[in-house]
Amino acid sequence: MEDSSNITAIAAAMPSGQKNHTLHHKHHGDDHFHSKSQIHQQHSSFLSFNSTIIIIISVVSVVVVLALFLLIVMLRRLKSVRKNGSCKESGSTSNSSSRFIAHNAIDFNSSPDVKAKCLYGGSISRKPPPTPSRYKGVQVFTYKALELATDNFSEVNVIGNGGFGVVYKGILADGTVAAIKRLQRDGKQGERAFRMEVDLLSRLNSPYLVELLGYCADQHHRLLIFEYMPNGTLQQHLHNPSSQYRPLDWGTRLRVALDCARALEFLHEHAVPTVIHRDFKCTNILLDQNLRAKVSDFGLAKMGSDKINGQISTRVLGTTGYLAPEYASTGKLTTKSDVYSYGVVLLQLLTGRVPVDIKRPPGEHVLVSWALPRLTNRDKVDVMVDPAIKGQYSKKDLIQVAAIAAMCVQPEADYRPLMVDVVQSLIPLVKNLNSSNSTGSSRFLHQLSSPKY
Repeated sequence: MEDSSNITAIAAAMPSGQKNHTLHHKHHGDDHFHSKSQIHQQHSSFLSFNSTIIIIISVVSVVVVLALFLLIVMLRRLKSVRKNGSCKESGSTSNSSSRFIAHNAIDFNSSPDVKAKCLYGGSISRKPPPTPSRYKGVQVFTYKALELATDNFSEVNVIGNGGFGVVYKGILADGTVAAIKRLQRDGKQGERAFRMEVDLLSRLNSPYLVELLGYCADQHHRLLIFEYMPNGTLQQHLHNPSSQYRPLDWGTRLRVALDCARALEFLHEHAVPTVIHRDFKCTNILLDQNLRAKVSDFGLAKMGSDKINGQISTRVLGTTGYLAPEYASTGKLTTKSDVYSYGVVLLQLLTGRVPVDIKRPPGEHVLVSWALPRLTNRDKVDVMVDPAIKGQYSKKDLIQVAAIAAMCVQPEADYRPLMVDVVQSLIPLVKNLNSSNSTGSSRFLHQLSSPKY
């Protein structure tokens, strides 16, 4: 019985032992699994760290290689420049046209005779290249050549006198008639005006801007050579008429207004960066053989801000009567400052009056103050019209031009239009004018050929 009981007890105890052994084995397996998992995580972390190190080393290596490559290129270029000569900027002109690239620096103190290589784009000879049959692009001229062109700057050839110098009519070596502006070097402003005109006009290309043919920076001389405009300035036709400068009819005035608007539109909307003329007035508007207008004199111009309605704080420069109120009082310059000046010129085309005339009766000294209340009054607009037009105009066109002028000379800059809007407003008027001329209308005194708009 006892043996039977022991056997039974052992038999009963066996499952429990096996069970305990099984549980122990399972627990040991779990520990082993966790240990392997931790080893795997450590291994993955180690691989990730190594990968990061490899990527960083690769990036640094690429940067170092590029830096070394750029350094080698720069050293070779510097060595080449030193071998070829002493020019401060290589590639500032081209051999074929001697064209000046405005973004490069120029040594204005060097003589084209002495350093022809620098100014004429790499020619080993000290003599300038042969003069082309036509002057294409902006060229460098010697002072001696310009002396010959103007008969030693004879007073007989003087055609203008501005704030920065005297303008002479001259004949270049190939027979081209040119306007040669001899700048006075009184202070830094004259030098700045010279550099600004060369820089801007060598980059800007528009049929509504006077073309710069070349310049002279020979020793201390500073001269600019422009295309010749045979009909003088708008100022001469409006306020100093003579046998040479006859009064302008209504149709011509509309075309001049559109040409000037297109010039400012180009400067404000298409030039990069934006250009603010800052001295837009009748004396800086020149007329060609067909009485088509071109804007000149960029000596006071400023590069505008790329921001919308961006403004520049600057010294107040310009001409009394043309300055926008906000610019005159605060020095804050924007494209709307040019719009105001354009409005004053438009009033001059409309009325034949100068911006400021103390000889006028009280209340009429300042053109804008006198005209602004009358521009929107249809009954008073007729009275404002320049008597030189002799009543030969369209009343409908007159009212529209008066409305444009009223918007341009608003005291608040924000209320003035953009020049692109002014252009779009004037185009239909000139189109109607052209169609009227083509049908033989007798409303206008002269019929002048003009390009399509």
